[in-house]
Formats: sequence, structure tokens, C-alpha cells
Amino acid sequence: MPHFIIDCSQQIIKLKSPQEMIQKVYDSALSTGLFLPKDIKVRLNSFKYYTTGNSENDFIHVFGNIMEGRNTDQKANLSKQIVSELKTLFPNVPVISINIRDFEKATYCNINMI
Repeated sequence: MPHFIIDCSQQIIKLKSPQEMIQKVYDSALSTGLFLPKDIKVRLNSFKYYTTGNSENDFIHVFGNIMEGRNTDQKANLSKQIVSELKTLFPNVPVISINIRDFEKATYCNINMI
């Protein structure tokens, strides 16, 4: 925990390597001090077919899934940190966004917990 899933238009991975974008999100999350390095997971999905406001503008959206317990200011800082770093990496991409969702500790389960 946490998991960051990057959705983006297929053109994005032609501008920079997927690994470079994954590393940027990883480094941004780590820089907040909210997570241990070994716990951060980042994945990327690129899309050939999509619409953004009835256009085909390039986009990047990050879904951040984190364990409950961080306050609103911490989550807002995390969001701003990741979007700022992606904006630096992709200055001409018109849509870069993120949302943070909390996992409930009581209902979260992984293979090591069984």
C-alpha cells in the first residue's frame, strides 16, 4: 500500500517512456514522507480509444489508493506533488489530474494476511 494507477492516452507513452512516468509518480509519492519505499506500487494503463470532454486531447489521470489514516491536508499535498511533477515532465499535456481514495483497514486483505 499505496497503489497508484496511471491512466493515460497512448500518445503519452510516445513522449516519455512508461518507466520514466512510473518512476516520477513513485518518487513524488515517496517525497511526501507518507509511505515506506517498499510499499509504493505504481502501474500504468494507456488507452487508444477514449474521449476527454468530447475531444481526443491527451490526458493523464492517476488513481491513488491509500490506506485510511491520512488527513485531508496530507492527501491534498500528495495530489499536488504528483500533478506538479507530471506537469514538469509533460508541460504540453492539457489534462493532468489525480484523485485519492482511502482503503478501509477493516476490509482490506492481501495474500500475506490469510
